[in-house]
Amino acid sequence: MAVRGIEPVVLELDRLENLAESGYYNPYTMFDWPDAIEPDLPWMSESLVTLAGTPMWDELSREQQIALTRYEAINFFSLNIHGIRELMSEVVMRIHERTYADVSEFLHHFIGEENEHMWFFAQFCLRYGGKLYPAQPTLKAGSVDHLSPVARELIVFARILIFEEIVDFYNARMATDQSLPHIAREINRVHHQDESRHVAFGRMIFTNLLEQVAKRDPAEVPVVADYLEQYLQYSIGTLYNPAAYRDAGIPDALALRRQALEHPARKEAHDEVLKRTRRFLAKSGLETEASK
Repeated sequence: MAVRGIEPVVLELDRLENLAESGYYNPYTMFDWPDAIEPDLPWMSESLVTLAGTPMWDELSREQQIALTRYEAINFFSLNIHGIRELMSEVVMRIHERTYADVSEFLHHFIGEENEHMWFFAQFCLRYGGKLYPAQPTLKAGSVDHLSPVARELIVFARILIFEEIVDFYNARMATDQSLPHIAREINRVHHQDESRHVAFGRMIFTNLLEQVAKRDPAEVPVVADYLEQYLQYSIGTLYNPAAYRDAGIPDALALRRQALEHPARKEAHDEVLKRTRRFLAKSGLETEASK
């Protein structure tokens, strides 16, 4: 059964499918999991923690700084797990619909890889952190319920793309950070390797659906743009987890979160994380307010 009001999504995916097949690895055997991680090493790049560049970071003891990198790494990997679970559920519901018949083969690769990513992120969190952080409240899409089916499909795949691009920004940098434990670098490296294909696919399907929306009703395009800007900001906000601050022994976690989110250095860091995505959205014809 085709998705009502949506033309079949036809994409040229031979190259991505070949890369997925030729680059296949067994995640259950490829990682060398140490019994423990060296106690003095950060688990997340210090330049990427949510207090980086602020006086609040400098005020922490070295022990608190290292602890914060650990708990923010656990938060980051937990966000990956919850995000993967959400996007997999969306893709599974569509994988055999006629609308997506042309891309179904790649979607099978996509689901298989994302399931494996979820496994190795959870392994790191549970082996070394002893827990996952719970999923955070999802940004509601009620403001776009009135849009056409194709616009709502666009939003589904745009959310997946935004999630993957933000995650990949962090993965790419931590994959080569020699200050991190080897296992942390490896997890980020492997995920970055796979996400490069997923981002390429995400941009292709986003462009296809956006063209359909613009052809059907151009007035819906700015509504989608406004919603996606909210989603960009929401996604950045999930990195600032008060529970991670508390676990690192930092008091007044909620006040610290508000203070950090508003700090000019952090806003500049957010713009850097989102720059690539905003540039792509604008080039595609969906310019958010922040990119104007």
